[in-house]
Amino acid sequence: MENNAKDAQETKGLAGVVAGSTALSQVDGAQGQLRYCGYNIDDLVHGSYEETCYLLLHGQLPTAQQLQQFSEELKQQRAVPQAVLQFIEQNSKQDHPMAVLRTAVSMLSCNNPLTTDNEPQHTQQQAVALIAQISTLIAAIGATRAGRGVVPADPTLDHAANFLTMLQGQPAPAQASHALNVALVLHADHGFNASTFAARAIASTLSDMVSAVTAAVASLKGPLHGGANTAVMHMLQQIGQEDAVEPWLDQALGRRQLIMGFGHRVYKTTDPRVQHLRALSQQWCNANNQANWFAISDKLQQLMMQKKGLYPNVDFYSASLYYALGIEPQMYTPVFALSRVVGWVSHIREQLQDNRIIRPRAQYIGKPARTYVPLQQRESQQQSASLAAA
Repeated sequence: MENNAKDAQETKGLAGVVAGSTALSQVDGAQGQLRYCGYNIDDLVHGSYEETCYLLLHGQLPTAQQLQQFSEELKQQRAVPQAVLQFIEQNSKQDHPMAVLRTAVSMLSCNNPLTTDNEPQHTQQQAVALIAQISTLIAAIGATRAGRGVVPADPTLDHAANFLTMLQGQPAPAQASHALNVALVLHADHGFNASTFAARAIASTLSDMVSAVTAAVASLKGPLHGGANTAVMHMLQQIGQEDAVEPWLDQALGRRQLIMGFGHRVYKTTDPRVQHLRALSQQWCNANNQANWFAISDKLQQLMMQKKGLYPNVDFYSASLYYALGIEPQMYTPVFALSRVVGWVSHIREQLQDNRIIRPRAQYIGKPARTYVPLQQRESQQQSASLAAA
């Protein structure tokens, strides 16, 4: 029994366990590098999110003509059923935005014959539609929460610019769209993270793509996954100012409080996405009179390295960046989904190409074999034991 318990502890959370193969993204934890289909994200951030989407869906970068055609396909698929928008308008103000998104995504399968078909040509169509439609859903949720009406998609705008315009109800500055575009590229895929693995597990049962993405959204909602960036912003707001960082941190560490946005299950050095998000955070916080949030973040990063030897992860600087871009903290996790959906659909399609149902074994650590005693006999034994104890 002791050995069984020890074995179960060693694989808790599947830490270090290789659960499958993928050609989509390579997470090099030792070197602190991330590649999509062989391309370093340090290079891909100079391109568009649409380019990264094409890469993950097709395994290669597009030509100019292919990129234009793909971008047009995305634009054509942005519309969602009116019933879904009505659901969003009725529920977004009082419910968690990720809960609304989870249900809204699930509703996309209604009256959609493609969702029951896992043929490659149809899953490609579903993938493009989900990337486009989730953008519309998230923008509608954010606009409704802000008390604005849902803004129609603009077919002249790229993915990032259209999303910000729909979300905020006014044309997005080109620099803001560029900043969001970089963030979307950086969040697009990341190996077998929790939400991606959830999507692959659902897909492995030969369920439909919408069901698998719905499961991924549900997984991303958790504060230890996609919800971490919202928790980071709440932490920065609690600290309040740069001078308060060290006393706040000392008290938090004294209470053994988890400091959100630091440490990573895979990376043993700097998360490669951080440098890009840090630069954008500094730029936008300074440009929008929000320099305090970057100053707090940078001071906290320095102190966490000094006191705990921990590096920041992708959630840390994305919090202050999104705040400076005018995105409310509760919408941070949906914005994560806005990007990661391409990773989910690409992994679902990859799973289906060489599928076997995902069914790991569990290490049993419960009671040894026991003999069943009928109910009447159990009650008689319990009464006898109670009388004897009295």
